Amino acid sequence: MERSISAARVATLLGPALDRSPAYVGLADGLRMLISDGRITVGTRLPSERELTTRLGVSRTTVTRAYGRLRERGYLVSRQGSGSLAQLPTARGGRQDHLLSPGDFPEESIDLTCAASPAPPGVAAAYERAVEQLPSFLTGTGYYPSGLPALREAVARRYDERGLPTSPEQIVVTSGALSAIAVATRALVGVGDRVLVESPTYPNAIATLRRSGARIAGVGVEPTGWDVDGIRAAVRQVSPRLAYLIPDFHNPTGALMDDEQRARVAHALDRGRSVAVVDETLAEMAVDDVTMPAPFGAHASDAVSVGSASKAYWGGLRIGWLRAPADRVGALVSARLSLDLGAPLLEQLALTALLERHQEVTAARREQVRTSRAALVAALADRLPDWRFTPPHGGLALWCELPAPLSSALTAAAERQHVLLASGASFAPEGGLERYLRLPYTRSPEDLTEAVARLAVAWQDAQRHRTTPGRRDPLVA
Repeated sequence: MERSISAARVATLLGPALDRSPAYVGLADGLRMLISDGRITVGTRLPSERELTTRLGVSRTTVTRAYGRLRERGYLVSRQGSGSLAQLPTARGGRQDHLLSPGDFPEESIDLTCAASPAPPGVAAAYERAVEQLPSFLTGTGYYPSGLPALREAVARRYDERGLPTSPEQIVVTSGALSAIAVATRALVGVGDRVLVESPTYPNAIATLRRSGARIAGVGVEPTGWDVDGIRAAVRQVSPRLAYLIPDFHNPTGALMDDEQRARVAHALDRGRSVAVVDETLAEMAVDDVTMPAPFGAHASDAVSVGSASKAYWGGLRIGWLRAPADRVGALVSARLSLDLGAPLLEQLALTALLERHQEVTAARREQVRTSRAALVAALADRLPDWRFTPPHGGLALWCELPAPLSSALTAAAERQHVLLASGASFAPEGGLERYLRLPYTRSPEDLTEAVARLAVAWQDAQRHRTTPGRRDPLVA
């Protein structure tokens, strides 16, 4: 169904944008922000030049030049019989990086290795505000090794809201969650130290811990949740220096650890003198109406928490953070300075602006994800009914149990159908998990429906040939 927007609605949304001079630049920039920010959705037919001229009380030349400026910059396309349609410009090669998906893949490939969505409404406006604020920082050095003070305050305030009192001095801003994990590992783990991790778990965390020289021990997590008694036993037997946990919509199972389980796990780690490094990257990604437990740090005063802007907001916003007890901050900052001198200032300013509109922006993100999750669940039920999964209340992926241990074979077969997957083995710290596959629901419903249709063909191929991938595993995000 073709969507359109009236001249009256455009005038309301524009507000004071026309106050700029020259008027056509103000009009073009106002419309560009409305399209970038999602308030005028891609594919919407804009009012005709005549209608907008009459409604805004400007000259026809002003509207004509503004529309022309938008077409030149890729925000508007004119189609015979459809008028002028809103669109977003596409940078060449801007959809994916070769390191995420190594190889030369056709344009029609559907990449399901990356659990990240396009930016929701609000991100473009946050960057606009950041650019406006940037000049006031140019007289300084631009270095903020512990993070921009305003951002540290905003992140600490969000922990307060979630039930974990936090001061800005307990926050260290990093260049993404993976950087935060690397900083925590460098500060807390020595060569040969034992580290307890869930199995399955985030593949890049496995790689980071291994590179530190740590000895990794896995403890199982099912889609239905954690075996707390198993964790307690593992702590006693392994005596880990550190435990890396993802209690909030666990990646990849989507499980959510409740408050009672958090308290019991925290007690076990305290008795074993193990520090919890808690990955809260997905903590803001409740897709259903579910009561969220308190942050793990509310049960474990010694815990170090890792957060990120990439899942709740946008993957291109490469800002993460650590929340730590006050007596650990110094060690974390020292470790951080051995890696880099601070996160990019413009992105820190943008995230500060987004946190001021947190509820609004994350609500839009959740709606995007909810719609895509429903499409993926429906497509799997239709085309691959033998695959078993528990739809999680949050997070960004389904953890599917296959009828046979052919995850790697399926990954290879899916590539021939131009669908890129990360096999279950990618998430296994100690090997195995060939019966499982992570399917992110972060792409559009149309892409996911098409991907499952291709996977149905690939699954038949995998069962016949049982091959293994010939290329290296992609970087999993």
